[in-house]
Amino acid sequence: MSAIDEGIVREYFEQNGFLVRQVRKYQVQARRKTGDEEVDLVVYNPAYARNSRRPDFFLFANELAYIHRAIVVVKGWHTTGHFTPNMLKSSPEIFHFLEENVRKEVKRFFPVDADEPGNAPDVTKILVLPSLPTAEPFRSQSVTMLKEHGVDGIISFRSMLLDIIERVEINKSYGKSDTLQVIRILKNYDLLKDAQLDLMTERYSTPRKKPTQS
Repeated sequence: MSAIDEGIVREYFEQNGFLVRQVRKYQVQARRKTGDEEVDLVVYNPAYARNSRRPDFFLFANELAYIHRAIVVVKGWHTTGHFTPNMLKSSPEIFHFLEENVRKEVKRFFPVDADEPGNAPDVTKILVLPSLPTAEPFRSQSVTMLKEHGVDGIISFRSMLLDIIERVEINKSYGKSDTLQVIRILKNYDLLKDAQLDLMTERYSTPRKKPTQS
């Protein structure tokens, strides 16, 4: 995973009010990662409303308020396009962060009292990935497989980027964040559209019908 992928995820959670901690500062290359090394970020929501409902599986920005504590694994395999059921089956390392030793390590990440009234009972396990298939039955099969392995929610890079782009203001200098500053510059030169305009374009743009000949 590149630093830019993790940086995007960090910015996304921070812009939505989370406290974010990077679990490790080194890369694992010469050996297989241990389960706890698969975790990229741990996030904590100080504005979490006690006794909130559980968040939906597809974690768009409006669902983040229902997350109390979470471990986040980032899979920025952008060249693959979609995570298909076959890819999930052939890449068991995706699920290493769900192993028992990681669940024990989570207690060190979050030394809060999970039994305190109103706290979320469990730490949410989030997978960040490019996207899932849009066609059925592959989409449903992918979701079922992820849930069966213990994934609580997924976030797509597309939804994160749309949210970040929408929040970045061109009249502010984001000198402390290379990611936000690059987005601000691209927006300033009209090379990026606001997220809402992008979504509206997708929703209402349909191929024009060719005129029929009489």
